[in-house]
Parts: sequence; structure tokens; C-alpha cells
Amino acid sequence: MSKQQEQNTEMINRLQSMQKELFLISNLNKAFSAVLDKNEFQGIFNQSLKSEFHFNDFVFIRNIDLGVETFVSSFKIENNITENSIDAYFEKCLNSAELLFIDLKELSDNSSTPAYFLSAKNAGLRMAVGFCLPRILNDTCVLFLFYKNYMTSDDFPERILKGIATQLSITIRNIMIGERSKNNQNTAQETIQKPILEKNNEEGFHGIIGESEMMKDIFNKISQVAPSESNVLIDGETGTGKELIAQAIHDLSSSSKNKMVRINCASIPANLIESELFGHEKGSFTGATEQRKGKFEQAQNSTIFLDEIGELPLELQGRLLRVLQEKEIERIGGNKSIKVNARVIAATNKNLEKEVANGNFRNDLFYRLNVFRIHLPALRDRKTDIPLLANHLLQKHNAKAGKKIKGFSKKIMNDLCENPWYGNIRELENLIERNILTAKDRIIRKMDFTKIVNPQITDDNLEIKTLHQMEKEYILKIVEKCNGKISGASGAAKLLGLPATTLISKMQKLGIKKEHQFKEPK
Repeated sequence: MSKQQEQNTEMINRLQSMQKELFLISNLNKAFSAVLDKNEFQGIFNQSLKSEFHFNDFVFIRNIDLGVETFVSSFKIENNITENSIDAYFEKCLNSAELLFIDLKELSDNSSTPAYFLSAKNAGLRMAVGFCLPRILNDTCVLFLFYKNYMTSDDFPERILKGIATQLSITIRNIMIGERSKNNQNTAQETIQKPILEKNNEEGFHGIIGESEMMKDIFNKISQVAPSESNVLIDGETGTGKELIAQAIHDLSSSSKNKMVRINCASIPANLIESELFGHEKGSFTGATEQRKGKFEQAQNSTIFLDEIGELPLELQGRLLRVLQEKEIERIGGNKSIKVNARVIAATNKNLEKEVANGNFRNDLFYRLNVFRIHLPALRDRKTDIPLLANHLLQKHNAKAGKKIKGFSKKIMNDLCENPWYGNIRELENLIERNILTAKDRIIRKMDFTKIVNPQITDDNLEIKTLHQMEKEYILKIVEKCNGKISGASGAAKLLGLPATTLISKMQKLGIKKEHQFKEPK
């Protein structure tokens, strides 16, 4: 067999191994996504994972106010709660991006050794492999797998564990929510748990409301991309909740312990946005009375959310590209490169492909941002979620307004579902908040919907035309306005925001012949 054949065989074997691994990760995530109680969780963990990880026992340890406690374990632990302010091994796992391998044989039998390690050691187990699951809000959980024999990292399928880690966190959180819900039947427990539930916004997926297939697909994409460090591009109409998606990705990432830094590229004047992003040195320009760190430095080891990225001035897009490529910035007026480690999540309500074609957005920056894309549907395209959203927003603004509105009449709910919602969730929320304030009953029976009307079109003079006809007539009017000129600064292509070649091709497809046009001036 030639060297080339050997290389090809090795590559095929690697690809087959990767496909098998991805298939296993997908099946495990699917199995855990349907789990709602501890017994089922423990059963699937033991049955589905033992064949791949070959562990003898396992334990999940989670943080509580007292210290740490056992969430679920395959063996009996002598003391379920470790009432210490610090559990050294739990903390080591929290602060390590890698797996932690612990030889139980070397641990002393004193009070500093956690109860779950002592129980495992007494049961004849030799090694513990620790891994911190992605943090969800304030819940942190560490998994320890125990083995009877000594082992190293070379013997452990780390990629598989990291591939299912986010789903394990979500499943554990769902189980805890279910337990809290049962406990809330007890008045004393309800007093303790209610503030926690309000703080963590347990409704929906990280505060994102929706049960439609479109939203389930988005939740799945969030779970897939969150544990990685890949850049994410979120697009969708204004008011669809892009910032909530970005926050959910951050909350499920390894940098969730740090605050996500936000900047709206459309709300800051062009002459100030460079300083906001990259910072400046003292005296670098008029008004720079002190040194200032930019948003990228503030987002060190965290996430930076660039909202309305399509509004970023063209001259700054090159600097942003350099940050993404080189992972370093220079403050305005400075001559020193500063290393930055920040994950970028960008959002836009524009069609960036069209902006690239029109020369308003750099194509190299677009490809750097568009590593993993999440498109948010308009509210009118997921009407089944409108009743859920409406009731959620009703509860939210009831508390703010100090009212006790119970719900909506059937007619109003039907009207809400049929409204076009050009402003999406933001428009829905504003409408509900306004009508809570004006409601005179416990049920909202009347609503003043915002009416968007084109005064130039009425039912009396409305002429029905196909889109093909309208587009053809509009292009002809623009060409006429430009005296038949297609290209150049004063040409029709410029006015229409199209390359001249694209406009000519479109005119040909629409059947616009030369006799329909003015001749190009010489």
C-alpha cells in the first residue's frame, strides 16, 4: 500500500470515527432532553453512558447556600450536604476548563476531604474524573465519574462528555424546576422559593417564550453553539428578541460567570463608536481627559454583544475584523497592542448579504461573524406562540402597574393572533402594557390596535396588480427619472441600490426592452 493510500485510509477512518461520535452525542442529547425526574435521569445515565465511559459509579454535586449537596448519585453518600463555604475539589472543577483527574488513594481521611470522595474511597474506588457542567444562571453542577482502576486523560472520551454537557445542565435545571413546583404547594417552601423563581425567570427557555417548532429549533441551536467559542450572528426583524437569544447563549457558555457586555452600534454617533469599542488614551482627542477601556477590554473572558452590526461605519469594520482575526486591539491614541479574549455575538435586522453586495458591509467581516447563524422568525410567522407571549407579558406588567388583570376575552385573543405585528414582540408588549393601564375590568375585553395605513391606497381606488407588474413599472419610472441612464453616480442602479449588471439582468427578466427606455446620453 502506497503512502498516499495509507493517508487516505487514515483520513476515512477518522471521518468515520467522527461521524460515529457525533451520532452518539446526538442520541444522548435527545435521550436526556425528555427526562423530567431524578430516577429516570439516573437510569439513562447508567444505561446509556457506561458502555462509552466505562465508569463504575458517578455523582453530581451542585452548589447550594450552605455549600454543596449531592444532586444524584449511583452510590450512598454518608453525608448528603457538605456545609463548608469552600469545597476545594468542587472549586477546582469550577475554575478548570479541562477535566480533573483525582487519585482517591492519595486523599487523607480528614474533614477537608468531601464526603462524596470518602464514600467512594470506602467503596473501593480508585480514581475520580471531575468536570464542571456549563452554568445556567446561578445553578452550578459538577460531575464526578469514579473508577476502580487508575486511569489518565488518554483513556477518557472527553469530546463526547463535552458534547452532551450543555444538555445535562438543561436537564438538571428542568428536574429542579419540577421539584420546586411541587414544593411550592407548601406555604413555607413557597415563601423561600418564590423570589428565586422570579430572579431566575424560570418561565420559558431562559426567559424566551415559545413552544412552536420554529422556537424549539432555535432553542436547540442555542444549546449547540453555547458551549463553543464560535462567533454567532443573529438576524431577524426589529423587535423579535435578538438580545434575549444572545443572553441565553452567554448564560449557557463557560464564561457565564462574567457579565455580557452590550453595545448598540446604531445608537452611538459615528465619531464616538470607535472609542466605545476600543477605548482611548488620555489626551488622544479633545475631551479625552482620562484613559478609558473600550467594550472589548471590558468583555475580557466574556461575551460582547454587538447589536445592529449592520450600522457599523465602513471605516470601522476593518478594525473590528482585525480584532476577530488577531484577538487584539489598540486604544485610540495608543501604540500598544492589547490582547483580548471575548466571544462576539452580533445581531442585525438588515440583510447583510445584500449590504455586502451593495458595498455597505465588508464581505470578509461578514464571513468572520457568520460562523453560526440564528434567524429569528417574525411574530406573525409563529402565531401559536402569541397566546403564551400575551399571558406572560400580562403577568409581567400586572406587577409593574399594580393591577390584577386575569386575562383576555376570547375575541381579543383571536384579534391578537390575527394582527400582523410589524413591530413583533416589542409592539405586542407595548400594546399589552398600555391596555393594562386603561383596563376597567379584570378581563381585557377591548384593545386599541395600532393601525398602519397607506393614505395613498384606499379600497375605492385600489388597483390589483401582480408583483411582477409593480416591479416592472417601478423600475421604468426610476429609469425615466434618470433620463435612461443605468450606471454611474446619477444612474438608476444607484438609486435602486443595485449593481448596474444586476439591474440590467433584472430588466431583461421583466421584459423591459430597449424601446421602453430612454437611450443612454452620450
